[in-house]
Amino acid sequence: QVQLVESGGGSVQAGGSLRLSCAVSGYTYTYKCMGWFRQAPGKERGGVAAIYTGGGSTYYADSVKGRFTVSQDNGKNTVYLQMNSLKPEDTAMYYCAARDRCHRALGSANDYNYWGQGTQVTVSS
Repeated sequence: QVQLVESGGGSVQAGGSLRLSCAVSGYTYTYKCMGWFRQAPGKERGGVAAIYTGGGSTYYADSVKGRFTVSQDNGKNTVYLQMNSLKPEDTAMYYCAARDRCHRALGSANDYNYWGQGTQVTVSS
């Protein structure tokens, strides 16, 4: 059973930083395709960043390019989202996700098969 557990959310002021972590278990594929999504109240769940472990390729939404970085640890048990220069519009529930069929793109929410419970990020101005 695939389990994804996010942590690291919290409240920060604009311009601050947070690092989100996603602990992964039960996802035994040699190459993993992991994504970070976010959803604000009343809005669609949208992709933030993704990483393909086969080649270490990363993908980002235009709104976070240059500010967010997705990475993984050496054992591929944890995926991170380093968020810098946070803006109020980054406020959302952030979710870690995994997909069975990998594609070298960020993808949309319905491309992903497994989800964590989410961690709240709130950025104040």
